[in-house]
Amino acid sequence: MTYEISKPDRSIQASLSLTGSKSISNRALLIRALCDEPFEIKRLAAANDTELMQALLASDEEVRDAGPAGTTFRFLTAYLALQPSSQILTGTERMKQRPIGVLVDALRQLGANIEYIEKEGYPPLRIGEAAALGKTNQLSISAGTSSQYISALLMIAPVLPGGLELTLEGNIVSRSYIEMTLGLMRYFGVSAEWEGNTVKVAPQKYQARDFTVEADWSAASYHYAMAAFSTELDLQLDGLFADSTQGDAALVPIMEQFGIQSTFNETGVRLTRSDKPLPPVFEWDFILCPDIAQTLAVVCAGLGVQGFFTGLETLSIKETDRITALKQELAKVHAYFSKLPARFSAASQKQFYHVDGKADVSELPTFATYEDHRMAMAFAPLAMFGTIRIDEPMVVEKSYPHFYEDLEHLGFEVKR
Repeated sequence: MTYEISKPDRSIQASLSLTGSKSISNRALLIRALCDEPFEIKRLAAANDTELMQALLASDEEVRDAGPAGTTFRFLTAYLALQPSSQILTGTERMKQRPIGVLVDALRQLGANIEYIEKEGYPPLRIGEAAALGKTNQLSISAGTSSQYISALLMIAPVLPGGLELTLEGNIVSRSYIEMTLGLMRYFGVSAEWEGNTVKVAPQKYQARDFTVEADWSAASYHYAMAAFSTELDLQLDGLFADSTQGDAALVPIMEQFGIQSTFNETGVRLTRSDKPLPPVFEWDFILCPDIAQTLAVVCAGLGVQGFFTGLETLSIKETDRITALKQELAKVHAYFSKLPARFSAASQKQFYHVDGKADVSELPTFATYEDHRMAMAFAPLAMFGTIRIDEPMVVEKSYPHFYEDLEHLGFEVKR
């Protein structure tokens, strides 16, 4: 299936209510499952990953299929390790290529009973009843690994017999997602101490409280990209908070550099244009907000701004190898995404990636999506410069099922 997307003008003047954050929704659902009493979660993400999370937490089936949902798979791995029964947790073929060994090793040290059914270190898993869960309350885990492993361990920590002291070794990747997790735990009555590289969570009970999910800043990034490509702009995005716990809220200062002014109000944020000229060079460290790196690579290419990106360490183990995918798809519009030689990183010890060239969509490019929702949504704004095609477009259901309807509301034409 391929969608053809175009826009007759470059005017963006509308109001949208964005879907709830998938990251926040899935954490709130896991915490509710660990809580002694139920509570209401308002504005849950309208995302397949969240619907899967909700369904699998409530399921009594022996085999539970998390599909392509990485967050769901990792959070369920920790949750099921606590349960007094045996389950098989599986996923898509791509999920079976995504490592889970770091989390499984940590849970085994706590006493979990987990076996690999196929390839060592990868899904699917057989998770049995643990004979002595909590046989230690001290763990060390690489801080350079996925923050979802760390968040999964932290969220089950208060219900372990001795709590948990989790030491993060090395440079911390995606710190903002760990802070999001701890912030949600605090909201539900669980305190934690983060000193140096160690997070300590004492045994305690989660407290049931009704909760409202903030809109998804990752989803907002695609509308910020459209704003950056616009010639006329007045866009209201409802559901976003000024004091967000999401790392992707870095969009506000990032997009200021591209002339987009964010003004918060009672219902969300209003985007307007400033008279600030485009920067000749854009540079950003995405270590706290890796999910918006694809969007910004496309923004740079669309506007012909040179980009220098760091903090992309986790992009190759996402839904696809996003580094390779960006390189291949930007090349279709004569823009380039490349890894810079080590000499560019000598002073900072960071790996730099370079975006160069100005996107040319005159040849009706067809963008592949690689089973990755963010590839579809990051490249869609290029339709403001001419007609484009998106292959396998419904991958957006993973996090933003109404994406194309929202595009049409903004004046895009979507031929299905």
